Amino acid sequence: MAYDIEPRLLRAFLAVADELHFTRAAARLYVAQQALSRDIRRLERELGAGLFVRSTRQVALTVDGERLLPYARRVLSAQDELVAAFRGAVERPLLVDVRAPLGTAYRVLDEARERVPESCELVARFHSGLAGAAGELAAGRLDVSFGRFAGLPSGVRAGLVHQPVRLEPMAVLLSEDHPLAARSAVPLAALAGETLYAGAGNAQTAEWTDLAARLFQGRGMAMAATFPEIEGPEEFVRVVRKRGWSVLASVEFIEVPGMVLRPLVDPVPLSPVSMVWRRGLRHPGLEALRAAVRELGERDGWLSVPREGWWLPDGDAAVMGVGAVRR
Repeated sequence: MAYDIEPRLLRAFLAVADELHFTRAAARLYVAQQALSRDIRRLERELGAGLFVRSTRQVALTVDGERLLPYARRVLSAQDELVAAFRGAVERPLLVDVRAPLGTAYRVLDEARERVPESCELVARFHSGLAGAAGELAAGRLDVSFGRFAGLPSGVRAGLVHQPVRLEPMAVLLSEDHPLAARSAVPLAALAGETLYAGAGNAQTAEWTDLAARLFQGRGMAMAATFPEIEGPEEFVRVVRKRGWSVLASVEFIEVPGMVLRPLVDPVPLSPVSMVWRRGLRHPGLEALRAAVRELGERDGWLSVPREGWWLPDGDAAVMGVGAVRR
């Protein structure tokens, strides 16, 4: 049997598969929910297979839906690449998620802005994590983000492209009167018995929480209890100080009054940072960002590992192109 499936139907399928919610998927595509449901039913008829199990409480992919997912992503990615190739670079603002106006991602953005003509606009967005930004990338509401690529589900990664940026040393944010605050660096073993905040409960930063859980395992370090997403640096500072948390962080972090940032050592835990964008994206700003990543990485040794012991999960090491992991 020959299939002639409209790309619109596959986009409807991917939106529901990503959101697992028809109302949110319809809003993401800017269509009525009834129209979206019709497209899904039509696709199911054309394929002769049910793609979703629907109940009053949830939507889930069927086995056939799971089977279709990677094919649908590849087909739409190829279509996007075809359109981009014949349209040329789209001169529109490129939306770049950098989390905060400091740190690795912001430095890349700053460098890239020096490389593009005045007519090319790179607009910063400030999402809290790559897990939250991934859906926005797939939907076209964001163009570029930064974070731990290996922490995304494989189905999500299939529709995205990444470029390793930095193996960023991790740090701990401590109250000024904490017994470890007087040290210039904190050995991981010294944190045994400590409870640290690492974004547990915030779905937007799930990839960071997962990395923290892997680091804490077997070291006697505990994760702070789940807490709703904290929006903005001012609110973060208020909550952290009120709760009296120590915080797992990276070496480039916002200043928190009354607290100090100390690098972690013995071994040095590394946070893998990639630049991530939608497969098929074409834009002169993207090329400027990629060039900035290469230049900053070479100049500052961003992808070099410490000479002393270091830590990185094996899956992340493979994604970042790092050799054998030393712990």
